[in-house]
Amino acid sequence: MAKADKAEVLTLAGREVRVSNPDKPYFSRDVKLSKLDVVRYYVELAPGALAGIRDRPIVLKRFVDGAEGEPFYQKRAPENRPEWLRTVTLSFPSGRTAEEVVVDDVAGLAWVVNLGCIELHPHPVRAGDLEHPDELRVDLDPGPGVAWDDVRKVALEVKALLEELGLRGWPKTSGSRGMHVNARVLPRWSFSEVRRAALALSREIERRAPTLATSKWWKEERHGVFLDYNQNAKDRTTCSAYSIRPLPDARVSAPLRWEEVPDCEPADFTVLTMPKRFAAVGDVHAEMDGAAGSLAGLLELAARDEASGLGDAPWPPHFRKMEGEGPRVAPSRARSAGAATGAAKPKREKMPLVTVANSPDKAAALAGLERWKARHADAAALLAVDDVLVDSMRGRSSTWTRVRVNLRHVPEARRPAAEPPDPDDDPTRAWRTAIQAHKAKSAAKPEGS
Repeated sequence: MAKADKAEVLTLAGREVRVSNPDKPYFSRDVKLSKLDVVRYYVELAPGALAGIRDRPIVLKRFVDGAEGEPFYQKRAPENRPEWLRTVTLSFPSGRTAEEVVVDDVAGLAWVVNLGCIELHPHPVRAGDLEHPDELRVDLDPGPGVAWDDVRKVALEVKALLEELGLRGWPKTSGSRGMHVNARVLPRWSFSEVRRAALALSREIERRAPTLATSKWWKEERHGVFLDYNQNAKDRTTCSAYSIRPLPDARVSAPLRWEEVPDCEPADFTVLTMPKRFAAVGDVHAEMDGAAGSLAGLLELAARDEASGLGDAPWPPHFRKMEGEGPRVAPSRARSAGAATGAAKPKREKMPLVTVANSPDKAAALAGLERWKARHADAAALLAVDDVLVDSMRGRSSTWTRVRVNLRHVPEARRPAAEPPDPDDDPTRAWRTAIQAHKAKSAAKPEGS
């Protein structure tokens, strides 16, 4: 006889929500938290957590094996869902559509968390208008070795610029190494216009703090804190306020007051500490919806940049090539790309990058990096902190970690030759190979057959 599924039934907002396998470990390293502990955290902080996702379609990032397991992304709402759970149909740059979940109350919040959604990933639009974002998202992403104090300094530069242009920024820790500054905007502009505004902001912050900040898309060109303007492109999501992150200490993305930013520490905000803070101060972003502003100032800044010769910057790889966009080719591949097309291209320095590891397990990829450093100790000793590029790669439904090393600070005669990555487990390789084989077969098929 099959073992009966143990479950806990919660009554929330007048509805019953079944929590399956409530004792399943979701965090087991620095803190010990069960699945039910995670659900209860979100229920306790529901007024704050719902403020960031209510009336918005969300992508389900599911950690079905807990925070230490590999997540997968699910855009489409599960077929087996409560009849009271709302959905909306989104269209994507690929031309595809998906019916996505919309959470309206604490019952819906608990239901998606029961699916393994440790993080909450809402789109920056409301269900009633899916083509006009009401949120500008400034994602501060520090490179390897960048100090947290630099992130805070860049955040304060963002605050000042937004205020000059008539917008109010609302800061929060990302829950990892970075910080987010979001601003409510009137839903009058398209995704492309909001991204254009975000790019202008990123470039202006780079001009104001050139030693601290960068707007460069390619990791091999970056330094300091990257302002990821592409988080405002359609179909991109970031974790919302109060989201738990899959780190050993179960830290969360914590909304802050601006006066807290200069002294805040990300590790201070966890599943264990946030409920007490929330009970004491409430949701410090509670007034955010009432502070919607105009993008006119940022778009004027964008127009000035364009008039001075600054074109568009690279888009995410799954988007079609956009008008005015520069070469969507990493500098490390720029020379070969130009030769292949025969077209005259602006001269770009080709970066000497080698890939040393690919793995769905980040710890395994980083262990591969350490083995590479041990084999090539002389070269490793010459690397700067931002010469090691750790990329979180996202496929159709899975993620993996790619580790590359930029050998630009190693004299050419002393650079190690490229080697097969160790480990080399790219989960998208099989389907990419299948697609290439299908294209080759179609191209070889006689016309009219």
